Amino acid sequence: MKATPSSGKLSSHPNARFTAPARNCPCIDPEWENPEGVPVDAFVFGGRRMNNIPLVFETRDWTHGTFVGATLSSEQTAAAEGKVGALRRDPMAMLPFCGYNIGDYFQHWLDMGKKFGANKPRIFHVNWFRKDKNGKFLWPGFGENLRALAWIVARCHDQASGKESPLGIVPEYKDLHWEGLDFSEEQFAELMTENTVGLSEQIRSHDEFFDKIGTAFPPELKAEQEKILQRMI
Repeated sequence: MKATPSSGKLSSHPNARFTAPARNCPCIDPEWENPEGVPVDAFVFGGRRMNNIPLVFETRDWTHGTFVGATLSSEQTAAAEGKVGALRRDPMAMLPFCGYNIGDYFQHWLDMGKKFGANKPRIFHVNWFRKDKNGKFLWPGFGENLRALAWIVARCHDQASGKESPLGIVPEYKDLHWEGLDFSEEQFAELMTENTVGLSEQIRSHDEFFDKIGTAFPPELKAEQEKILQRMI
């Protein structure tokens, strides 16, 4: 029986993905399929978070970056199963696709950091979805996201400054390019604010997820959690 509008049968699996070959993208780097590999300067994680998480921050080191990836989460939307606004855990954006214990996957990241030596890629986190107290998005998003990505690229080449924050290293207003966008320093300050009380609660909330992983959860990441909480004091 074929799937038709009247058949009552789905034409594809609910988790199916419809894609096209990446080679069709006209701006893709010609080296992207080089079998010898290509240099990786940065990993960029992202989550849909309405508060506390700033537009962009750089992690302090590889273990901190692994922790940020391991605790990656987004607020549920009406397009996903579950209560709208509740946190959906998606470590490394890999939970539906990781074919083995996610704790071992975290350990693999930590082990890779040791193999990289001094030449580790930098790890960043972005959040395009922060809202104000009236529920309006603080950041325009879409093409304007390139302003944060440009800061990331510049950081990788030691061409941009940043300042320490409880979460990591963040840009100041002067560190981003604002040509063509009317976005004030006050708006940027609201976008980047880190409420340490709320952040501490969120970071402690990871414990329930860690406990589910059991003995495979790397102790280095638990120690990293404690370091971050100390910076919130």
